[in-house]
Amino acid sequence: MSKKTVLYAKHVEYGGKIVDFAGFMMPVNYGSQVDEHHQVRSDAGMFDVSHMTIVDIYGDHVTEYLQYLLANDVAKLKTPGKALYSCMLNEKGGVIDDLIVYYLRPDWFRMVVNAATRDKDIAWLQKQAKPFDLELIERAQTAMIAVQGPKAREKAMLALPVDVVEAAAGLDRFFGCACGEWFVGRTGYTGEDGFEIMLPESEAAALWDKLAHVGIKPCGLGARDTLRLEAGMNLYGSDMSEDTTPLVSGLGWTIAWEPASRDFIGRQALQAQRDAGVPQKLVGLVLEDRGVLRGHQKVVVENIGEGEITSGTFSPTLKKSIALARVPKATGDTCQVEIRGKLLDARVVKPVFVRDGQAVE
Repeated sequence: MSKKTVLYAKHVEYGGKIVDFAGFMMPVNYGSQVDEHHQVRSDAGMFDVSHMTIVDIYGDHVTEYLQYLLANDVAKLKTPGKALYSCMLNEKGGVIDDLIVYYLRPDWFRMVVNAATRDKDIAWLQKQAKPFDLELIERAQTAMIAVQGPKAREKAMLALPVDVVEAAAGLDRFFGCACGEWFVGRTGYTGEDGFEIMLPESEAAALWDKLAHVGIKPCGLGARDTLRLEAGMNLYGSDMSEDTTPLVSGLGWTIAWEPASRDFIGRQALQAQRDAGVPQKLVGLVLEDRGVLRGHQKVVVENIGEGEITSGTFSPTLKKSIALARVPKATGDTCQVEIRGKLLDARVVKPVFVRDGQAVE
């Protein structure tokens, strides 16, 4: 049976079209997915992301644990509140999940992982923690609301409690801060500025109403997906999985190879793949012809080989069809995509199409 977040009643009240997503009953839109997309690009929108899993990790050896657990290196984090994006790998270098981890104190980190991978993530975290004498606490009674867009922070400040406003006002991008039972991160999954607000479930419905009252419109999963794809952000299960490594998923930049003495889960497999020559790469595609790019469509690169679209959609900002695709490493500036039995021309670009509301492709 599908679960409901604490904001489910609000989604119904605000006219959300409910669908099952990762085992949760969530709004796909509140009327128009395209309007919600443009709302976030031009102003401010909010998303219920309470289905995400928040885990606090405490202990004297938490840094060593995370240095072993993650492909990126938490030792880079020197300032309290700094966030780090990383992949968590298996021994073969496959991606168990991608996540954000916040450094709060030398003995306290906060991790946010995906809803669809919650069970295997928790089991993996616990298994790998055994030698490190740590305390792992899942914050199951914590809700999470993402407020995104060029006016998101300005408007959110009108709705947040005074002490939270004071704590969050000076946050730089990719930093977070705790304020009592609340936590605010200047992070997001849309390519826009904004906050991800974690708070007690008992206070989430009231905040939702206050945010709506100051002009931050509710948005659903549909807009969240087109926004993240325009921003070139990977989706777990589509653009990466336990069968793909960061090196073939456009995430090589998240691997901290130095110091060479740091052993992390999957390092040997990644080094072997790197030394042998990475056979594929993740690129952006812009369709030159009419049609819609979708996941699993075949990509044909003349005289080189074939690849596959991992995520595709029609971009409301660019008014073109775009995609992320895994293709042979030798792929150049053009390719073709097979759609309904026809090969249509596409342009190969860097996998970021829109940044801070501006087209970059």
